[in-house]
Amino acid sequence: MKNIRLLLLIFVVTYFVGCKKSSTTVDETLYNGTVVVYSPANVAKTVSKRIFSHVMPWFESKESNSGQWGQHWKMANKNPDVTDGSGKRQIASYYYPMIGPYASGDYDVIEYQLLLMKLSGVDGVMIDWPGKQLLYDYPFSVRNTERMVAMLEKVGLTFSIVYEDRNLVDAGANKIAVAQNDMNYLQSNFFGLSYYEKVDSKPLLLDFGPIQMQTPSDWTSIFSVLSPKPSFFTLWYESGEAGSNASGEYAWIYSNYLTGLNNFYNNGYTGKKIAAAYPGFKDFYTAGGWGGALGWQIDHNGTATFNATLDAALASSSNYIQLCTWNDYGEGTMIEPTQEFGYGFLTSLQTKLGVSSLSQTDLETVNNLYTKRKAFKTDTEKQKKLDQVFYYMVSLQMEKAKKLLNSIT
Repeated sequence: MKNIRLLLLIFVVTYFVGCKKSSTTVDETLYNGTVVVYSPANVAKTVSKRIFSHVMPWFESKESNSGQWGQHWKMANKNPDVTDGSGKRQIASYYYPMIGPYASGDYDVIEYQLLLMKLSGVDGVMIDWPGKQLLYDYPFSVRNTERMVAMLEKVGLTFSIVYEDRNLVDAGANKIAVAQNDMNYLQSNFFGLSYYEKVDSKPLLLDFGPIQMQTPSDWTSIFSVLSPKPSFFTLWYESGEAGSNASGEYAWIYSNYLTGLNNFYNNGYTGKKIAAAYPGFKDFYTAGGWGGALGWQIDHNGTATFNATLDAALASSSNYIQLCTWNDYGEGTMIEPTQEFGYGFLTSLQTKLGVSSLSQTDLETVNNLYTKRKAFKTDTEKQKKLDQVFYYMVSLQMEKAKKLLNSIT
């Protein structure tokens, strides 16, 4: 009997000690003073098409731009230092970012944007890139692109470049040489990265045009410095200007809306196609004093326009879909969270891409992380905890992320 009692006592003590140890271990995995770096996990979804967000890296705040707001928040006549009674800044857009006007090169903003994309089912970004000329705000966009690229691998997203050959207008007689310099930069810095998007084993490169370089011989000369040549996609119906250098075309936003998109998907073009989905179109150019308004508008109708264009893209034979755009506020084509639309476009993505394990609550957690990054920006210890939240998120350990995040006050 004594032996039985002794065995029972040992069992009870061992059980409770074990429970206490297990509980401590769970708590320690949340954060024990050392950030545990987790590899990014893939978001499970039912749609196999590759989904990319078209990103504008051209926004600047006073903190990032020597005390001056960047032109894409101001245009010619808006002043973001002017606020209304709610604290909303005056910006050159009919729509307002949920986090307010920001700097594209702000690491907290990049983290916020990429996490939102990932948790919405997006596979990567297509970055609007101005080239390396030391003009206007181009160097800022180049720098901001580099910063975003540096974080993409940690989040588990890929990327490609959308080249703005229209900017070669300032290169005069040196257009070919300037473009070759741009290509050399892309090859040296981006094309060789494991997370640069490849099509047919070659780096995917889009061009917003061609606008300046409009003959096949131009592009043959420009790509002569590259090995291998890229899988090159022009805007829809413009591939003839690149000739055999073009691998395909991509759809964009135009006044004929679904008719234009479906005509493109169903036409006889034999190259590859990238489909497009967008939320609407309402540019601010005239209201912002820039002029150049296109003279047409596509109503957003809540999320209805986005859902319709996304449905058409999903139904097409294209293996790639470009979301046009993540953040072009000047044209009202942004799908990132805004005061006007909330998280609506991103929750639509989750639903239509079959991202059943994630929801708006997870997107709101990303916003919470961003808010605390800013609230505790000088608190080193809390920033380390927030780093741990980031790694939980990219590895899709969302409950751990939420628990740790909610403990940081």
